[in-house]
Order: sequence, then C-alpha cells, then structure tokens
Amino acid sequence: MRGGARVDWRALGDDFTANWHIYATMPIIASVIGYITKRAAIEMMYRPLEFVGVGKLGWQGVIPANAERMATVAMDLMTSNLIDPKAIFARLDPQEVAARLRGPMEAVVEQVTKELVEEYQPNLWERAPRQAKQVVLNRVRAEAPRLVERLMRELAENIDQVLDVKDMAVRQLVRDKAVLNRLIRDTATPEMRFIARSGVWFGLVIGLVQVVVWALTKSAWVMPVFGGLTGWLTDWLALKMIFFPRREKRFLGVVRWQGMFQRRKDQVAEDYADLVAREILTVGNVLEAVLTGPKSDRLFDMVQYEVRRSIDAQAGAVKPLVVAAVGPRRYQEMKKAAAHKAMARFPETVREIEDYATEALDIRDTVVRQIRALDAVQYEGLLRPAFRQDEWKLITVGAVIGFLVGELQVLLLLH
Repeated sequence: MRGGARVDWRALGDDFTANWHIYATMPIIASVIGYITKRAAIEMMYRPLEFVGVGKLGWQGVIPANAERMATVAMDLMTSNLIDPKAIFARLDPQEVAARLRGPMEAVVEQVTKELVEEYQPNLWERAPRQAKQVVLNRVRAEAPRLVERLMRELAENIDQVLDVKDMAVRQLVRDKAVLNRLIRDTATPEMRFIARSGVWFGLVIGLVQVVVWALTKSAWVMPVFGGLTGWLTDWLALKMIFFPRREKRFLGVVRWQGMFQRRKDQVAEDYADLVAREILTVGNVLEAVLTGPKSDRLFDMVQYEVRRSIDAQAGAVKPLVVAAVGPRRYQEMKKAAAHKAMARFPETVREIEDYATEALDIRDTVVRQIRALDAVQYEGLLRPAFRQDEWKLITVGAVIGFLVGELQVLLLLH
C-alpha cells in the first residue's frame, strides 16, 4: 500500500473468519444488482405504454414516450433502404386485378348506374323498355374491367403521388405503440435476454473487487458506491456488447466476438420482416393510407378522371342527346356524383383482392432480402435508435437502483 503501509494479512484473515457472511454475500448481491438493474432497464424501455404519474412526475416507457421519433427513424431506414413502393406495386398485374374484381365491380357499376339515372332522369329510366335498360347495363359492365385496368396502371406508375409509405407506417406505429414495442422487442429478444444475464456475471466480477476494497477500507460507502458502479457499468457494457464490434474480431488471438445483433443478421431479417409484413405494411393499412392519407386527394382525382372518361366513352354518339336531356351542368354533376359513389364503394370492393395483393406484393421476402443486403452501419439502425438517445436514462436508473440496494446491504449487514 502507499506511504509504506503494510497489509496485516493475519488481521484480514481474522476479520474474514469473523465476518465471512458479509464477504460471501457481496459478490452474490452484486450479481443480483446486476440482474435487477438490467431487467428494470429492459422493462422501462417498453412500459408503461402511456404516461403514469402526477403532473410531470412519472414515467412512460422510453419507446412509447418517443414513439413518433423512433417510428420516424425506423421508417426512414425502411423507405430509403428496404422498400421501393414503385417497384413493389408494379408487381400487381392490372389484368389479374381486373379479372378478380370483375364480379364485385359489375355489381357496383350496375348499382351506381341505376342510382344515377334514377336521380338525374327518373322518368326516363322508369319508361325505358327492359331491353334498353339491359343494353345500357351490359355496356357499363363491359367497361368496368377496362376502367379498373387503366386505374391500376396509373396507380402503379404514380404510386408515390398516391401513397406516402413512411407517413402510413409512422401513423400506424404512433397510433398503436404496442406494435412499435413489438417491432423492437421481438426483433431483439436474444439481445434483451443477454443484457439481463450479463448483469449476473458482470456483477459477480465487480462484487469480487468489492470484497477486496471492503477488506482494505471497511468504509460503509463501499457497498452503495459499488452497487451504483455495478448498475451503471454493467448496463453500459451490455448495451455496447450488443452492437460492437460490428465485425467479428479476435481478442488475444483466441476469443472471438462480434456484437450480438450484428451476428444474428439473418434471423433478425426474418423476424423484422415478419412483423413489418404482418402488422405494418399490410394491404389493409396500405388501403387505409391511400384513402385517408395526406395524398388521398390525388387518388380521388384519378378515380374521378377515369369514371368521367368512362361515362363519356359509354355515352358515345348519344352524348349530345344525354346532355340535352339533363343539361350540361347536370351532366357534369352526374359524372362527379358517379366518381363519389364509386369511391364510397372502393374500400369494400378492393378487399376482394387482398389475398392476391398480399402474395403479389411479397413484402416479407422483399424486406428479408433488403435487410441482408444492408451494410453493418445501416443494419445497426434497425435497433440502435431505440437505445442511442435515451440509453443514458437506462444507465442512470441502473446506477440509482444499484446504489439503493448497496445502501440496503449496509443497513442489513452492518447494523
């Protein structure tokens, strides 16, 4: 020791014999602190989903509390590296879609036609011979598949004008924070398990150091200080070991190590893609985004244009007579009303192709392939944003819990 002081080994031996229970419990309690602080840190990432507390004093899970920011970061990566909406929606075959929608579309078109004629020329429709009515309906039915095919081609070519994939995904994750939790938790289950278990072993090592320091100093501060150190250092080490090193390295020429998340890239790709395809980029969510998202007006413009074009085409040679019968303004109103009626039935009608669209778009396998193609830094971005900005909170909480447990250890063992 410094200053020429010498260690009285006999005195230390006597003290150890007399207080062996204190020395024996130090590494054990340090291991417990390591585990508890890790479990607490993990659960505090996800729970509670909503803020619990009084005023500003309280807690909300780190991920739910920052849902919009974390969802935005995650979806930035997805839309810039994993998903190309135009390439994906080009996989939908307009002819196949038209064929699958033929039955539902014919029913919709027939109903819309009847409603329009009854609304704008009720007497004409009522007095028209049955054969004449059938001719009109047959012509409209024949045009329906062509209308769908043209609309699908235009949608595929201009999908970025109709669908904001990033906005859709962020809205879904912010609205349902449990999905955002699962996106991170399910993807990183082994990493979370490693964090908790590592606390036991890291804590044990620090506890052995604590034994030595306690034997030499007998300071009551040793236990709470080492408890805080255990909570802080083990959290910090575990988080770093998840991501680093990004590529496998050898230590001392024997031990191989690579960040756990980096090492599990293939499995992560499968898990991440499963959840994205099952709960985020579903056909139902895409349809909702197309109909209600920030670019939905563009879809209505497309539908309105195609419906009006179809009506003009069907009117053909008799268009002047139709205009004369209802008037130019009423004729334009009729075409606009037809578009509104078509849009009102659009969601229910399109559900008929949900299974086909899910299979054709192939979101899951696309995401798997794209994740596997990411470089180490890009791939890290799948999970790292969940920790980077707020990991200091988790580490600080671990240190505080460790300090308090250490202080409790003093009260129980020394008093």
